Amino acid sequence: MALSFGKDSPAQGIGEKAHTTFSRGAGSARGARMSSTGISQVLYMPQLLFTLALIVFGAVVIWSASLTIPEASFPRHIFGIILGMVGAYGVWRYDYRTLSNVSTALLIADVVLMLLPKVPGISWSAMGMTGWIRIPIIGLRFQPSELAKLVTILLMASLGAEYNGRIETLRDYLKLCGILTIPFLLILTQPDLGTGLIVLVAGASIIICAGAPRSWVLVTIGIVVLGATLVVVTSLTPGLPHLLKQYQLNRLIVFVDPSVDPSGDGYNLQQAKIAVGSGGFFGKGVGNATQSGSGFLPEAHTDFVFALMAEEFGFVGSTLLLALFGGLIFSTISLAQRVESPFAKLILVGIVTMWSFQLLQNVGMCIGLMPITGIPLPFVSFGSSSMVSQLMSVGMVQSVWRHRPKAA
Repeated sequence: MALSFGKDSPAQGIGEKAHTTFSRGAGSARGARMSSTGISQVLYMPQLLFTLALIVFGAVVIWSASLTIPEASFPRHIFGIILGMVGAYGVWRYDYRTLSNVSTALLIADVVLMLLPKVPGISWSAMGMTGWIRIPIIGLRFQPSELAKLVTILLMASLGAEYNGRIETLRDYLKLCGILTIPFLLILTQPDLGTGLIVLVAGASIIICAGAPRSWVLVTIGIVVLGATLVVVTSLTPGLPHLLKQYQLNRLIVFVDPSVDPSGDGYNLQQAKIAVGSGGFFGKGVGNATQSGSGFLPEAHTDFVFALMAEEFGFVGSTLLLALFGGLIFSTISLAQRVESPFAKLILVGIVTMWSFQLLQNVGMCIGLMPITGIPLPFVSFGSSSMVSQLMSVGMVQSVWRHRPKAA
């Protein structure tokens, strides 16, 4: 029940003071709530926290590797993280929606990135692959195909969003598949089959989620499997065109039967298995990875970083790492279910597929479940190009959250 006082009543002053004090307190509480929720309005915290945890975990692993592996420069790893965070910040500030109608520009950018390593004067080769460029003056080496992963996802999402969840004609479906093959075939010329598979799988997931009929997808998968089989068979048959490089063919052979060449192409696989198995439940501890520290496991800080991590941190560390990746992936899937924009949904689908495939392939090849390819473990493997690309992908997810309709 409300009380009213006369104009000259002494209680009036007391009531006004109490009301003023209460209003200030309520205002302060509202301000605190607004400040706490204000951050969550512009930053998608679940995904961001899992990303930061993975970065810290990866930094510990690379620091540990740097104790025994001279090539694993910890300052360079930190530089890659800082550079990636700058890129992620720029992408987060940028309104991703402006890219929904520039598919032609995205395709041109994709082609340019794939062809940059072929330009004389800036191309850089390593491990039998011409996939890097050396930036003049500063001398920094960069792998454009890493950035092309994100560009391809944006390209396919831009094209797929035009159909609003339903691809009705075979012509449109073949158009999307044909455009996807452009960056895939270009990256095979480097040659970089691992990155090519990432581009192909991420782009294919976008086409499927854009509304491609199931029957068309199944037929396409059958054609791809048949084509891959023919490529392998012809590469094994003397006198026929060998589309696979010899080292690529050898990796497939030792994947099927590691005992074929245990001291050659099967050596890395055997050493990776030994490293993972020797870690036990709790691992050997930081800096005590004998397989990588003694030089038995090549590329322990890049392609086989999961084997290094499993040896040092054991089953517990491996489970923690997989749990962090699970949180990263499922938080992004949750966001994809909440947003309404078809373009945003398809971007998130492509990014989730990219992370999932790289995780599956990198961990799988360390334990013998997948053939060996040069695919890095996101946020963990040493390499600035990969780190920048992955963090910019995080920035794109954050941009989707920041520029969403507030009801999402």
